[in-house]
Amino acid sequence: MSSPLRSAIDQICEEKNIPFQTVVETIEAALAAAYRKDFGEPDQNVKAEFDPDTGATKVWDVKVVMEKPPEEEAVGEAGDQTIEAKLPSRTDAKLLTVAADERSLASDVVAPTFPTEPEIPKFNPKFNFTPEEARVHKPDAVIGDEIRLPLEIPGEFGRMAAQTAKQVIQQKIREAERAAVYEEFKDKIGTLVNAIIGRREGRNVLVEIGKTSALMPPEEQIERERYQPGSRLKVFIAEVRPEARGPAIVVSRTRPEMVVQLFDAEIPEIHNAMIEIVAIAREAGSRTKVAVRSKVQNIDPIGSCVGQRGARIQTVIQELGGEKIDIIQWEEDTARFIGFALSPAKVRSVELLGEEHRAIVKVAEDQLSLAIGRGGQNVRLAARLTGWKIDISGAEKILEEEIASEAAEAPKV
Repeated sequence: MSSPLRSAIDQICEEKNIPFQTVVETIEAALAAAYRKDFGEPDQNVKAEFDPDTGATKVWDVKVVMEKPPEEEAVGEAGDQTIEAKLPSRTDAKLLTVAADERSLASDVVAPTFPTEPEIPKFNPKFNFTPEEARVHKPDAVIGDEIRLPLEIPGEFGRMAAQTAKQVIQQKIREAERAAVYEEFKDKIGTLVNAIIGRREGRNVLVEIGKTSALMPPEEQIERERYQPGSRLKVFIAEVRPEARGPAIVVSRTRPEMVVQLFDAEIPEIHNAMIEIVAIAREAGSRTKVAVRSKVQNIDPIGSCVGQRGARIQTVIQELGGEKIDIIQWEEDTARFIGFALSPAKVRSVELLGEEHRAIVKVAEDQLSLAIGRGGQNVRLAARLTGWKIDISGAEKILEEEIASEAAEAPKV
């Protein structure tokens, strides 16, 4: 049966998600600080050992063996003669000024630089023993050995020492908790996790991932989504930054990679690498185009992504709040790929201008609006998906009509 003290430590480890040994080391550091406060000397190198089962504490004064460097004596170049420093006279000052001016004219002469030697650790009697002093306690002591001298605890720790120990424990536990959170989430960057919407701080939304809070800034939020406190949703871990107050975990609902992760979770053929997502273009909350290809013969990439009666793709769409998703067949033939990317419009011809990396596309008149999309969205996403600039014949007229129509519908002020 474990002691009450060990049970308390186990509870802290479970609540804070930090290792048991880390908590024990924290208590040992706090006991060492408390000993220095009440019974030791300032800056004394005290180390404590704590038994979590019995509560027993042992304390040592720890010193490292090193050579004591000989004291350097300042000797002038003239042997025992004393070199006196005197202030320059006015005449000397003028000569010095002229010399400085002459040196400034020689701008092409660069003074040589020499590598700096590494700093040699200094001998400190509070932290170090000479080999002779160390052999009094350990006959075979050599340079670099650690000598532990047992210390007695004369009585109970005082109030100030207890307060010092409490502050050390709180600080060390916070540091260990931050390190544990960072280690947990740094490997989750680029993955989807379930989250619960917390509260708003200005335009930022805080979400809870397990016991950890994460931040969803405005640029990572979908404009038309309403994030109600307590509601559950999936978020994409975009970034984990170590900061003084703890790791800042940034999550997103707008990244194209989130759609890739949803496809991977809902479509076994993608998860098993039988179908590959080659390219993706997204305008979060509105529309996404995904180009896929099959890596296994006789597997239809589009049909596999859509699923029976659209079950698979509907799950993804629902998770994205109704965002439209176009699944495109990837083609090595660039002209055919551009034609597919403009779906659901049907393309008559595609002319590639390689030097300009531009494609001129012709479609039937009744397909023109469909190819362009509202506000040019369809052609814009197709261009991002394929990496080509796409010009559609007759597009200017359609866009002008849309602008005029929107202007007429806008309320007059």
